Amino acid sequence: HGTDNSATLDALARDPQRLRGVAVIPSGLPEAEIADMHRRGMRGCRMSTVVSGGASFDHLERLSAETFDLGWHLVLHFNRASELVDVAARLERIRSPFVLDHMARIGGAEGVESLPFKVLMSLLDTDRCYVKLASLYRLSALPYPHPDMMPMIERVVEARPDRVIWGSNWPHPICPVPIPNDGDLVDLIPLWLPDAQAQHLALVETPAALYGFDADVAA
Repeated sequence: HGTDNSATLDALARDPQRLRGVAVIPSGLPEAEIADMHRRGMRGCRMSTVVSGGASFDHLERLSAETFDLGWHLVLHFNRASELVDVAARLERIRSPFVLDHMARIGGAEGVESLPFKVLMSLLDTDRCYVKLASLYRLSALPYPHPDMMPMIERVVEARPDRVIWGSNWPHPICPVPIPNDGDLVDLIPLWLPDAQAQHLALVETPAALYGFDADVAA
């Protein structure tokens, strides 16, 4: 849909207490238009090098400035892990919180000694970096339960359990591997997040804060 957010806004209107959204917008929108999206449940904006027709990282600083006062976060969707290295210095300078979608696309074969992973770990020190554990089945070189991803997940969760969120990646768009069983993905949660506190942070507290849910909704 490119920068047409009407389908997402329509979905948000159906249950505004329970739903939040991430918009795809170009920089330069009128302030009132962004404020209206916020009123209707949007809480972030996404930039991607995977799909065309949306917002690229060329918009990073401007979108950060235009949405910061509303408390929005930026979602970064990389095509290659090396792109994280390319934009790291810029991420350190912006004020907005940002989510590295799909764990910045770092593959199991790259691992904890790779430059992209070292950059990811350094960005966690900014306090504004969040890592989404989602779509890791695409990044693994090994079959379920994808043990080659575990060393990276363990390091991230150990370092900053308060900066981890989880996603199923349903409905698994542009999927180059067999579509996973979503129940199997849910079964990975206690493997990736081995204690109740880490699970509550990733599944409840951190997304509730990031997406602006009220405390009673997050309880």
